[in-house]
Amino acid sequence: MKGFLILSDGSVFEGELDEQAPPLCEGEVVFYTGMTGYQEVLTDPSYKGQIVVFTYPLIGNYGINKVDGESKRPQVKGVVVYQATETYSHYLANESFKSYLGKWNIPCLYHVDTRAVVKKIRSFGSQQAVITTDPTWTVKKGLSQNQVEKVVSQTMETIGNGNVHIALIDFGYKKSIATSLVKRGCRVSIVPFHEMDTVYDLNPDGVVLSNGPGNPKSLTPFLPNIKKLISSFPTLGICLGHQLIALALGGDTTKLRFGHRGANHPVMDHQTGRVFMTSQNHSYVVNPDSLQHVPVHIRFTNINDQSIEGLVHRHLPILSVQFHPEAHPGPKEASWVFDEYIAVLLAVGREKIYA
Repeated sequence: MKGFLILSDGSVFEGELDEQAPPLCEGEVVFYTGMTGYQEVLTDPSYKGQIVVFTYPLIGNYGINKVDGESKRPQVKGVVVYQATETYSHYLANESFKSYLGKWNIPCLYHVDTRAVVKKIRSFGSQQAVITTDPTWTVKKGLSQNQVEKVVSQTMETIGNGNVHIALIDFGYKKSIATSLVKRGCRVSIVPFHEMDTVYDLNPDGVVLSNGPGNPKSLTPFLPNIKKLISSFPTLGICLGHQLIALALGGDTTKLRFGHRGANHPVMDHQTGRVFMTSQNHSYVVNPDSLQHVPVHIRFTNINDQSIEGLVHRHLPILSVQFHPEAHPGPKEASWVFDEYIAVLLAVGREKIYA
């Protein structure tokens, strides 16, 4: 049946919906530029509440499997593609892209001119949108919700049995962040962000602030606790965690026009002069002008738009990255960030810093 993607500026894009698809879904429309990795995108909690437009024209070639999800269910509100194939081929696959979304009652609008949609978003920015069967629907502007509460785990759990104990503060963490640490000999305690005070009882060797959805300023009430935490333990912040570190230390964040979402974003490390490719998914960035009196150095910069991609504290073992070093999906060129963080953590020792 006919379906439509309608943006808050009134733009209407026609496509097709399966008969069993829900008649309406609403969320912020964004686009993802990677050719592969759609299962990780669908299940990444950072996409909570968003309608994702895939720019690659054919999605679903290798199906959906039981191992590549970044969470237990898809987190996107809706999906827009040019073509969603139901014929897949991969030795791990157990269902098609469309059937997976249908099982979770998530609409997939296909046969859409995705190039035109992306050009609109690039020109006028991400905005509220709906997928609907009614072409006359009017989209409300300015809707904003705290999506972190919807994706965070409710109880603490521990995985791995390594000698290095890491407290992963969950703002909507990706599974591959935790497994990346476990593979490096860590025992990881996953702590819901609203219970971060329990970290002091755990007395870990270090703390990692996870990724997560939405505006970092929606978590402003927690910034004093975050500042105390990162001032007490060697810390790594990833994506939303990076932004929260900047805010907690006195910096500011701002929203990009259409964000960075893809697996081919070039980033420079100012410490080495090296440029490497990264996987990214975010709308907000740290404002460089706000860091004038904040005790940090800009460690990483985006080559495309010069936005801040990571910070390092001048005195404390605090490192933050805007990109995703776990790289699911994406290139693994940035995975060394975990190695550097753990090496620094082991080299300095918490007692030497905070005694």
